[in-house]
Amino acid sequence: MTSRKTVIVLGGSSDIGRAAARAFAKAGYDVALAGRDVAALEPDAADLRARYDVVVGLHKFDVLDTASFEGFVNGLPALPDVVISIVGLLGVQENAESDLAHATTIMRSNYEGPSLILGLFAEKLLARGTGTIVGVSSVAGDRGRASNYVYGSAKAGFSAFLSGLRARASRGGVHVVTVKPGFVRTRMTEGMKLIGPLTVDAPVVGDAILSAVENKTDVVYVSGKWRLVMLIIKTLPEAVFKKLKF
Repeated sequence: MTSRKTVIVLGGSSDIGRAAARAFAKAGYDVALAGRDVAALEPDAADLRARYDVVVGLHKFDVLDTASFEGFVNGLPALPDVVISIVGLLGVQENAESDLAHATTIMRSNYEGPSLILGLFAEKLLARGTGTIVGVSSVAGDRGRASNYVYGSAKAGFSAFLSGLRARASRGGVHVVTVKPGFVRTRMTEGMKLIGPLTVDAPVVGDAILSAVENKTDVVYVSGKWRLVMLIIKTLPEAVFKKLKF
C-alpha cells in the first residue's frame, strides 16, 4: 500500500492557511499545521480528521524566531512532500514610516523569516531529490506603492527569493511555486476597502495552491485579472506612477 503524500502549512491558523489545509486534505494529503499557538490549531485539526479521514499533526512555529528554524525542520517526524509558507503581516504603513520596530516586524515577517525557513526546507528536499515548496507572496511586491511600500518591499524581496530558488531547485527535482493572491476576504483585510471584482475568498486561494502544486505551475495570480492590472501598473512611467494616489 502506497503511503499518502504529506503537506506542512506554515501559518496554519490564518484564513488562507486553513483553506490550503482543507484543499490538500480533501485531495488525500496528510497534513501538518504549524503556528505560534498550537492550541488554536486544535479545532482545525479535529475538523480535518473528521471530515477527510487524514492524519493531522500540529507543530509550534514562530516566523520571527529564526534561531529555532533548524531545530524545527530537523524535529519534524518526516520530511513532507509539500511545504507551504503562508505566514505574513500586513502591518500599518503609517506606523511603519516612523516606528522602526513595526517596520522591522513587517519586513521580517514577510521576507526574512519565510525566506530562511523555505531555504532550509529546500536543502532537505534537494538532498532527497523530490518535493514542492510554495511561497504565498503578494501583488504588492510587483511595484512599490505609497500606501503600502514597507509591506510591498518585503513581498518583493520574497518573490525574488522564490524566483531564484525556483531556478536553482529545478535542477535538483524540486519545484517552487510563487502565489500572488491579490485581495482576499480574510481577518487580515477586515475593515479594508476591497475592490469587488479583484477580491476572492480564502478557499479560492487554497484551491489555487493545490492546483499549482499538482500542475507544477511556477507563478500564480489567483485572480487572472491581477496579472493584467499589475502588467499595466508595472509599465506606467515613474513620472506618472508617483502621482497616483493609491
